[in-house]
Amino acid sequence: MDRSIFMSIDALTDYLLQYGSIVIFILLFFGIVGIPSPEESLIFLIGVLIAQHQLQLFPSLIAAILGALTGMLTAYAGGRFIGYPLLHKVGKFIGLTKERWEKAEQSFKRRRKRTVLFGFYMPGIRQISPYFAGLTAMPFYQFIGLAVFGTILWVMPFLIVGYVLGRSFHVNPSYASLVGVFFLVVMIGWFLFKKVKSKKIVEN
Repeated sequence: MDRSIFMSIDALTDYLLQYGSIVIFILLFFGIVGIPSPEESLIFLIGVLIAQHQLQLFPSLIAAILGALTGMLTAYAGGRFIGYPLLHKVGKFIGLTKERWEKAEQSFKRRRKRTVLFGFYMPGIRQISPYFAGLTAMPFYQFIGLAVFGTILWVMPFLIVGYVLGRSFHVNPSYASLVGVFFLVVMIGWFLFKKVKSKKIVEN
């Protein structure tokens, strides 16, 4: 989810200017594996700071892509090698019966390619999808291809928007957090629209 329990945008900006690529890598890694981190806001902020010549383009871009991708691979490995045994042990305590798990597994398998690829744009889904990909034994070659492509499709637009706006206007880095809020509102609106539309189709 695009929120940080660790630092304000001002503090984040200071860390980015001081440590650069290291902070970018760590925070995007955290965001993907499920530790709250300012993901979209961070990428947008990177673009702004690049436009203001406070960060370098290629080291920042590579750190962002590698951070998110490493998070995806770590979550996939966790789901593949640790997730199922743990799920099997705790499932009875959280009401996850064998039948319910099989239903959830089949549902994910039908959509797993597009979920891994486009799930980056849905807070919560991007954290869950790599774990489920591992849990459902999605072939690694298939997962890594979709994860790489999906990571690039997610990182580049937010970075480009931040860069273009940073070049065109004087963008206060403190406003970067609003990007995450706006994007979350858009995603919730889109989800509710799809749900209402599907309900109307079923009723008709």
